[in-house]
Order: sequence, then C-alpha cells, then structure tokens
Amino acid sequence: MRFRHPDGSTVHLAYCTNVHPAETLEGVLAQLRDHCEPVRKRLGRDRLGIGLWLAKDAARALIRDPSAVRGLRTELDRRGLEVVTLNGFPYEGFGSAKVKYRVYKPDWTDPERLTHTTDLARLLAQLLPDDVTEGSISTLPIAWRTSYDADRAATAHAALRTLAERLDALEELTGRSIRIGLEPEPGCIVETTHDAIAPLTAVGHDRIGICVDTCHLATSFEDPHTAVDELTAARIPIVKSQLSAALHAEHPHLPDVRDALAAFDEPRFLHQTRARTPAALHGTDDLGEALAGDTLPQATPWRAHFHVPLHTAPAAPLTSTLSVLQDTLARLVGGPHPLTSHIEVETYTWQALPPELRPHTRAQLADGITAELTLARDLLTDLGLKELP
Repeated sequence: MRFRHPDGSTVHLAYCTNVHPAETLEGVLAQLRDHCEPVRKRLGRDRLGIGLWLAKDAARALIRDPSAVRGLRTELDRRGLEVVTLNGFPYEGFGSAKVKYRVYKPDWTDPERLTHTTDLARLLAQLLPDDVTEGSISTLPIAWRTSYDADRAATAHAALRTLAERLDALEELTGRSIRIGLEPEPGCIVETTHDAIAPLTAVGHDRIGICVDTCHLATSFEDPHTAVDELTAARIPIVKSQLSAALHAEHPHLPDVRDALAAFDEPRFLHQTRARTPAALHGTDDLGEALAGDTLPQATPWRAHFHVPLHTAPAAPLTSTLSVLQDTLARLVGGPHPLTSHIEVETYTWQALPPELRPHTRAQLADGITAELTLARDLLTDLGLKELP
C-alpha cells in the first residue's frame, strides 16, 4: 500500500511475512498464494506491500538461480504484491516450536550474518518495483548482550562497514539504493534507540541506520519524542519502522493481572519483560521469569515483548501499548517531511497468543491481518497522508 505524504513523497505500508514462516523458496511462493493475496483481496486493493522474510535456504536458492528470482518477481506481480523492504532479523527456524534465544544467531560478529545480509540486499535490488529505487532491510541489533566484549564489538562494526561498502557498490551496479536498519530489542547490545547511537556513529555510514520497532520501544519504556529527537540530533537515519504493540500490565501485583499475564507465557518466543522506576529500568529475559521471581518491582507497570494484534487490545486487566505506536508514527510521518518512508506491520505472534485468541483457520488469520492493516491505513490518513491506488 502506498501513501502520498503532504510533501509529495511516497510512504510505503506493508505487513511482514514472518507471521507465515517458511524456510524454502517453495514455502515462500505458497505464502504469496495462501496468505498474502487473500489479504490484498480483503482490503479491496490492486496492490499490497509485503515485508518479505527470506530464511537462509530460501535466500540461497534465489542467489544460486537468477531464473528463480525472476520467477518470484513474476509471482509477486501476478498476485498484486510488491516488496520494498525485507525482514532480515531471523536467519532460520523462525517457525520452530522453540525459537527463544536462537533468533539472535548468527549475530554481527559471525561472518555468516554479513554474507546473508549481502545476499538479501542483492535480492531486494532485483525485487523492487520498477518505479521504486530505494529498499530497506531490518536486522538484529548487533548481538545478544552476553559474551560481548571490545573485540567482538570491533568485529561487528567492521562487518557493518563492509556491508555499507557492498551496498555502495550495489547501487553503482543496479541504480537501487538499499539501506540496513538495526532493530533495537530488549536484552540485546542495542536495546534502545539511545543505545544505537554510539555503534552507528562508529560505523559512520548513512547506509546503516535504525529500524524503530514500536513494541520494542514501548517495552523499554522509551518516550517516542525523546527517541526520535535523539536520533535526529545524532543524524542516525531511520531506515524503516515496524508497527507493533507490546503487552502492558498496569498493576502487576494483583493476582488477576498475574493470571492474565501467565496466559501469554508460552514456549516459542522470548518475551522480555520490563518495569521502569525513577531510578532504573528493570528487566527479565522472559515473561515466565518475571512472574516466578521478584526481579521486577511490583508497584509499577510491566511491559512484555509480546507483539499483540494492533486492532484489538487484550482483555482487561491487560492492555496494549497502541498509544506508543500512535505517538511514534505521528513523529515519523506526521511532520512536514517523513523521517522514514518504509512502514511495516509486524505481528508475528498470532499462533503464540492464548488459545482462545488465536486464529484457527487461514481465513481467520487473513481477517486479523486485514484489520491490522486497516487500522494502520486509518492512522496514516488521519495524519494527512493520502492512500494511492
């Protein structure tokens, strides 16, 4: 979906296909048929943007076979789909029964992360629509925080600088500009937008910027206005933004609130949980850890990294951080000029929701994604953007 900003530029809205995990090219093609096209038809649009997730095996199959890339491009066109952004964070196994810490491997200290991201950039340059010259890829925020030292930091920064050089060469060869956004996430080396400033300044190249995920930002209790102001002052490019909402518990000491939170403690994904006091930000690596111990203060709200559907808040006594999403979006595209042109709805946790909230058919999932995109569209038009055909 495309929108015209009041300044005349185009803002792209997509939804991320990591909600339909597939490890192979055949699986990706099935996603387009079984999930993406039905969402487009529900929206009543001739064109739908998708933030494509290409796992290691799918990406390598495409890199090895140029005709397969042309086939994927043809299939996208045939189904009324377009790609201007990729989710390069998960490497493989995102559909596994237990993902947890595995999603952070390989990190930016491992040469394989550089190879994979370079492959994704080469593919995106070929998948961009004919009238689009700029693409974006989100990636993990360098590494998980443990076992990280100065030597590993130097290795990661060098890899990112090498990537920037490769992206320069790619634009010279293809005329397509691809940028990479580190996606701050609780528990990682780059946990907050503020944490991104030092390493991105060290890399020192405008090809490498930040992806602002509004669930992650909210989980860490970041203020959207402060975050955007700091990034702007540091001249850190906001390559893309992922629209997502975190789980919020206003009174975590109450038994009914803890029971409600426990329903979201599931074995597949990591749900980092945070609480802020005037003195510090307190956290655990997972929601179950927060509920089982006394690590987090009980008298202040908790937020958990659980991407809840945008269009429907959890039942009381819980709620979501949709208001943080709205404030962030207003800062990113509600001003005289957009600070980013790539926006992606990323609720990948539909099948991790409590059983009574999960979609049980493809049609129900498509209905949910359609409702999220409709909400995102309405937020954009309320900010003065005009949806394009």
